[in-house]
Amino acid sequence: MKILLALLLSVLLPTCQRPVHSRGATPPAPAGAVRRLAYGPESLRQFGELRLPPGAGPFPVVVALHGGCWLATYDLQTMTPVCEALTRAGYATWNLEYRRLGQRGGGWPGTFQDVARGFDFLPELARRYPILPRRVLVLGHSAGGQLALWLAARAGLPPSSPLYTPAPLVPAGVVALAGIPDLADYAVAPGGCNEAVAELLGGLPAAVPERYAQASPAQRLPLRVPYCLVQGTADRIVPPEQAQAFGRLARQAGDAVRVVEVPGADHFDLIAPGSPAWPAVMQAVGALLPLPGHHP
Repeated sequence: MKILLALLLSVLLPTCQRPVHSRGATPPAPAGAVRRLAYGPESLRQFGELRLPPGAGPFPVVVALHGGCWLATYDLQTMTPVCEALTRAGYATWNLEYRRLGQRGGGWPGTFQDVARGFDFLPELARRYPILPRRVLVLGHSAGGQLALWLAARAGLPPSSPLYTPAPLVPAGVVALAGIPDLADYAVAPGGCNEAVAELLGGLPAAVPERYAQASPAQRLPLRVPYCLVQGTADRIVPPEQAQAFGRLARQAGDAVRVVEVPGADHFDLIAPGSPAWPAVMQAVGALLPLPGHHP
């Protein structure tokens, strides 16, 4: 009898001792673990990587948007070091992948629709993970900087636009690292990345002006959220004039905008934690989305 009782206890006790999670919640993973989660039906391209810092949370969120001239050649892994550094600092990060040029559905309007859908997926993530979907900053690099600013600008799109979303999620702020806020100006300048703008939107500004009006942050001012443009002075892919000119236009429109120029920094220094440019990035993030107990 004693042997039978011992066998029963050996089966039942581990079951009774398992942690109980609320309905719909996802069991916690080790701090720093990467959760790859689909936000759309094309899970190979419409997904994000969620990282959570140690602790119970809930945590403010930085949504990361990679660059690469909107081309399929480049993917979200370029922002992995950035997300790892931000997660170590105490932020949850949602590193978004999206369809790009060279992939089915990439370009106009799919690239923009994916970014919007992945960003608006945050409330769904908040039902499963300890994040704060209303304390969200968007951080984008290069072409991703354009998309980050566009997320703040899309609220005023007309219902007739293929980029329209009813009641879109609005970020608390945006940080554009070597971003491309003026697509019309950038499209007609020389350069390999510049040529990708016409492919992204299906033509140059003179051919499809309505698309530039819907997609270019410079044509959608004011954005009505605070934002910061961080720009290296030695950048040869996105010249500092993009940030400088957009900053002037944004101030004239009444936006709360800061332009931070990092002397000697090139295009990729801004996404290299440990580089001399990195403190400027962290300061820009912290100023717009301070961590609990921190003040900008």
